[in-house]
Amino acid sequence: MKVFNSILPVLCLLFFATSCGNKTQNENRIASVKIDTVVANGEKSFLQYPGRVKAAQDIDMSFRVSGRIKSINVVDGQTVRAGQLIATIDPSDYEVQLAATEAKYNQIKAEAERVIKLYNEGGSTPNDYDKAVYGLKQAEALYKHHKDELAYTKLYAPFDGYIQKRFFEAHEMVAAGMPVLSLLSKGTPEVEINIPAAEYIRRNQFSRYHCTFEIYPGKVYPLKLIGITHKANANQLYAMRLKIEVGDLPMPSAGMNTMVSVFFADENDHSMQVPSNALLSDNGKSSVFVYNPSSKTVKQKIVKCLQPLSNGKTIVTSDEIKPGDIVVSAGVHAIKDGDEVRPLSPVSKTNIGGLL
Repeated sequence: MKVFNSILPVLCLLFFATSCGNKTQNENRIASVKIDTVVANGEKSFLQYPGRVKAAQDIDMSFRVSGRIKSINVVDGQTVRAGQLIATIDPSDYEVQLAATEAKYNQIKAEAERVIKLYNEGGSTPNDYDKAVYGLKQAEALYKHHKDELAYTKLYAPFDGYIQKRFFEAHEMVAAGMPVLSLLSKGTPEVEINIPAAEYIRRNQFSRYHCTFEIYPGKVYPLKLIGITHKANANQLYAMRLKIEVGDLPMPSAGMNTMVSVFFADENDHSMQVPSNALLSDNGKSSVFVYNPSSKTVKQKIVKCLQPLSNGKTIVTSDEIKPGDIVVSAGVHAIKDGDEVRPLSPVSKTNIGGLL
């Protein structure tokens, strides 16, 4: 009996220690997570894409014939007018060629006119007449071709613009079609962006557009849609071109980077914003963990991602969540469907960086 009385306190102590250990283990299994609230997208239903300013027309000028460059009459950055002579090829060879062709043409023309006159008077056969007519047409075509080649030794500006860059200097040889200089138009600049297929299929819902520039803080440039390509590029993106409506705003230059906002006509598209960190991706499907304050558990819900935003959130749509729902925004990879979680207390606004 004395032995039992001495062992009993030891057993009670072991039972108490084991119970405390299990309780601590159960508490350790409850993951601490950060939570956030789902908000309706509402009037903030827009997409943002980086873009680049382009000249309304940006072309490489080239000669239609080959030869040695005689002169280039412009320099980089120079303004040119439509029809202005900007470069020439040495025309000597083409002048000699045209002179020979012209002499041959005049000879054939005179002979053809003589045969045609005889035929009309009944002094020539139909066969001679046909040969004269067709021979004259061939000579006329060759004569015109060589006249055109001589004209192609001069390069004229097709529109008002700026010389972006010269690729050759005088006395260098160039082949036909080889770029000699780059020309930018003086027209209103354009912006080009690339949109994914998910937004391309919703293009009919786009209502308005604007862009902003870091170098022009506080200034918003309205945009007008020019067109969207109907074929995706190698990255499965569709190019969209928009015209800048400058007005009284500073004129942006070609090559500048910009941020383009695309707004939707239907603001009530049931889209929502959730923290981007709340999203999980598995087998091509996206989901979030919705927190239930009553049971302190989470439930995994499927969502469809529409567009990431620059504020750290992503626009989504879903039939399984609604504005006001609480989602796990940090710690999503440490939990699973049905787990009990412990939400972290929000950081005080006066506790900068959560250091206290």
